[in-house]
Amino acid sequence: MAYASLERFRDITGRNVLALQQAKEAGKKVVGQYCIYSPLEIALAAGAIPVSLCGTKNDSIPVAETMLPRSLCPLIKSSFGFALQDSCPYLAASDIVVADTTCDGKKKMYELLAAYKPVVLLQLPQIQDGDAKDYWRAQYAKLAARLEKDFGVSITTDDLRNAVRLTNRLRRALKDVLDLAKRKPSPLTGMDLLDICFRASFMPDYGQAIALLQDIAAEIGGASDGAVSPDAPRVLLTGVPTGLGSHKVIQLLEECGASIVCIDNCTCYKKVRLMMDETADPLTELAGRYLDTPCSVMSPNPNRYTALRELTEAFQADAVVDLTWQGCQTYDVESWSVKKFVREELDLPFLQIVTDYSEADTEQLKVRIEAFLEMLN
Repeated sequence: MAYASLERFRDITGRNVLALQQAKEAGKKVVGQYCIYSPLEIALAAGAIPVSLCGTKNDSIPVAETMLPRSLCPLIKSSFGFALQDSCPYLAASDIVVADTTCDGKKKMYELLAAYKPVVLLQLPQIQDGDAKDYWRAQYAKLAARLEKDFGVSITTDDLRNAVRLTNRLRRALKDVLDLAKRKPSPLTGMDLLDICFRASFMPDYGQAIALLQDIAAEIGGASDGAVSPDAPRVLLTGVPTGLGSHKVIQLLEECGASIVCIDNCTCYKKVRLMMDETADPLTELAGRYLDTPCSVMSPNPNRYTALRELTEAFQADAVVDLTWQGCQTYDVESWSVKKFVREELDLPFLQIVTDYSEADTEQLKVRIEAFLEMLN
């Protein structure tokens, strides 16, 4: 079924690049961000527009491989390839890039990226205790100071609190849309969920994004139709970030008959799980909220298992699929523990898929996915 609110959202977000260029012409600064650990709120408090930069296209990878190892994960290569080609309008518009030292591949790539764009490197601690939170707060304070210096602004506590209120509204609006898939059958496909999250991450006007997402939640929430067969197995997809261009596994799962009801990654549900206290000290609250993100770079990473338990129950998942990009060591190693948890603690079927952005293994993946779904049926 076609929904007017969803079509309007796609029409408006199809002009995101133009809207960003117009904002730049009006004097707005743009802060490019590569990872979910980079706080939207500090850029907003500086009067700037934060935009996502993660590479999700295969066509920028060959040029990146002239400098980066072929064995590196496709997300890193795609991101760097955009810089070499100067082919990403969001990176081109960025006055400064915020980067986090999540994995070894990314942090070394950022050293090379600094030759093309001003980079602020946040040294991410990889444990989630009190000392790490204090350290991470100090990193955020340095980021705020850098933006104040480069943009000639002053970031006040009120500015930060206003930004927290705005992003809380955005996350609630997006969560309301994603939670529509809790219904049986889901009114949205997995590709719908990915498309909405991906497009929203590039919108320069947060107020407009909130209104559009609220319209989608209201319209689809009041409809009774499902987007898939009520008999389709409900799959929770976990693992690495995905986007338009790196969506082949999501597309294959649904073409083979699955209903992806939750995408537990940085592109989608990880963005909306935790809201912030709007009355607390902003930098302290931001540091705690973002540091709790259950990424595989954390050691240990208990929050990921808590999230999987909560989400598989809330979305009534019949199975869990763990997507890993080739060369992503942290997610690949952690997949063994995730499999053990899903099978033994959650008593659900589990499948890990290791792939890259190319179409070379599509038929092989299709055979594996069909066999997995046949087992569920």
